[in-house]
Amino acid sequence: MHRRHFLQTAFGATATAAFGSRAPLWGAKARQATDVVSLGPDKIKLTRLAIGTGTKGGSIQRQLGVDGVANMLRWGYDQGLFFWETADAYKTHPHVAQALKGVPREKVTLLTKTRARTADELKADLDRFRTELGTDYIDIVLLHANRSPKWTEERAGAMEALAEARQKKIIRSHGCSNHSLEALQLAARTPWVQVNLARINPVGMLMDSDPKAVVAVLRQMKAAGKGVIGMKILGEGGLKDRVDEALSYALELDCVDCFTIGPGNRDELADLIKRIPLSSEMPKAA
Repeated sequence: MHRRHFLQTAFGATATAAFGSRAPLWGAKARQATDVVSLGPDKIKLTRLAIGTGTKGGSIQRQLGVDGVANMLRWGYDQGLFFWETADAYKTHPHVAQALKGVPREKVTLLTKTRARTADELKADLDRFRTELGTDYIDIVLLHANRSPKWTEERAGAMEALAEARQKKIIRSHGCSNHSLEALQLAARTPWVQVNLARINPVGMLMDSDPKAVVAVLRQMKAAGKGVIGMKILGEGGLKDRVDEALSYALELDCVDCFTIGPGNRDELADLIKRIPLSSEMPKAA
């Protein structure tokens, strides 16, 4: 046996042992957590992986304390991750604000979410959010956790106020996250939605419907020019024994621009950064 063939065979056996039948497709261009993506019609620049701060409602991250979360975010920034995801409901705005003190504001893409329904509630939230976050503007603001099939009627005031805030450059882009298939389908049909945060993983854990149904809606969104951010990629920890499979699934999707995962500490974030390139090279399951 020639030495080159021997090395290829041995390396292939090692890969199969590590990844099972979904061994990495060596030679394919690997996707990186730090790849820069242009999101939605406003072409917001962000990284493929967002550092999330909302695992189990933010309780996992809040255990680290303000400085702990801030240090993790800044460490991620030093590795090339400049997309940070939070929400009013997570109670992690102060943690993000602390992290922003250590980096140039214009070099971070910041996403947060509001439960406001009326214009007055939305305007008050934006004023408070900017104070809490220590910033004059917010890159992306989403209407949080739509469930109703009539959410565009029920939250019309907040939608109008966000559109006005975008015109005034208080925010750069707007959209929603959804917690039902009906709400997701409505978001796909709604021109106002520029960015959608959608729950997606290979087994349907904590999702709005089964993966096939959700992917069909997300493809409609992409066809309409909307930006799509994936969440619940690891089922909020429920897929901890299937991390590579779940990452590979998300990375393969043609209807997901990027995704957010909330690490519980810096070691978990470092592990994700290392896993994503290998997972992106794994061939699709038969």
